[in-house]
Amino acid sequence: MIYLFLFVAAFIAFSLSAFCGGGAGLLLIPILGYSLPVSQVPAALTLGTATSSFSRIWIFFNAIRWDMAKLFLPTAMLGVILGAKMLSYLEPMYLELCMSLFLISNLPWLFRKQELKHTASASLTISPWQTRLVGFLAGFISGLTGAVGVLFNRFYFRYGLDNHEIIATRAANEALLHLIKLYLYASLGLFQLKTMGIGLIVALAAVLSSSFMKFALPRVSRGLFMRAGYSTMVVSGILMLNSAVVHIKLANAPDLRVTILAEELNARLTWNTLIYFAEFNYGEGLELEKVVSLLSLSPDRQHYVQSLQNGAEKVDIEKVYALTGISYEAYYFDGQNRLIKKIEFD
Repeated sequence: MIYLFLFVAAFIAFSLSAFCGGGAGLLLIPILGYSLPVSQVPAALTLGTATSSFSRIWIFFNAIRWDMAKLFLPTAMLGVILGAKMLSYLEPMYLELCMSLFLISNLPWLFRKQELKHTASASLTISPWQTRLVGFLAGFISGLTGAVGVLFNRFYFRYGLDNHEIIATRAANEALLHLIKLYLYASLGLFQLKTMGIGLIVALAAVLSSSFMKFALPRVSRGLFMRAGYSTMVVSGILMLNSAVVHIKLANAPDLRVTILAEELNARLTWNTLIYFAEFNYGEGLELEKVVSLLSLSPDRQHYVQSLQNGAEKVDIEKVYALTGISYEAYYFDGQNRLIKKIEFD
């Protein structure tokens, strides 16, 4: 049942992608994230998006803008190699969070009527170095996440491309990148049996969607195409934001607790293995505190803290950041985890 759901979701996503100028990958990232580990989502997604790109090249070949592709592709290939390599060092969920906020920021463009009046002369506003820079960024993000989708739709709109040209040129720009990504993901060991199975389901949905949109796309006006593109950016951003928040929460188990007392306000944030405190005293002002280990202190401070232990079973140390400077606090506990005393030192 889950595979049927993935097929239907992928078919709808790729159909909307052709109608809106992209976005299938960004729509599918959160959906695939419920079936696969985060690190394997780019590999499965790339199987589908690669198939989609080649099918669109075959269907819309005459609409490809090769003048743009020859500027875009060289830097994009460099970016996709770097992005795929960075998968081993960066957490994709944080990039996913940044991308989601950028996509949602496109909401105001839905209400700017003048932005719908693009002509072919709009391409004069895009210089070759800007095209190369966009190519590098598109390749880098695509290598890291497996999708770029509508992230750069505004760039294609400014270039002055019509509906068919956007679909065809994007496919030409991205097809080679997908092949490079497939090789790099395979070399990184990201293609498990389940990953390949889900990727092939997405690929089948992509091919059927391209054939369907060959007949539907000519009936879409330029203005509606652009509005749909910006709408898809916002929707993709909302879905991606939800996915990023869920993954960040699972990875770091954040916990925020706020306590209001008579003379002060305390907030405690736990993030993964780190613990932070914020304390606002109406008389002393704001203080930020962080739990640190004894070994992080200088030898003199370590000796001072240990000299006052006097049989305490546990010592917690906090580094305090205040407007007056940096200081430390040590809390001593007995065997039943009851506070014995607290000392402050510089």
